[in-house]
Amino acid sequence: MTRNAYRIAVIPGDGIGKEVMPEALRALDAVGKRFGIALEYRHIDWASCDYYAQHGQMMPDDWKTQIQDADA
Repeated sequence: MTRNAYRIAVIPGDGIGKEVMPEALRALDAVGKRFGIALEYRHIDWASCDYYAQHGQMMPDDWKTQIQDADA
């Protein structure tokens, strides 16, 4: 199977996740560049206390549908 890019749902959550996610993405970008792997990121803003404070739930009801096409 040939694919154009691997789709990654980026869900940092709360706390240290917001600090480490940018560095994790930098590492993935470096690996992708080194080995010719195309990556597409979809940044998710739910699964955090900020989202909960606004919406009264941690994730939208259709969370699974929103990320089901992601490879990781």
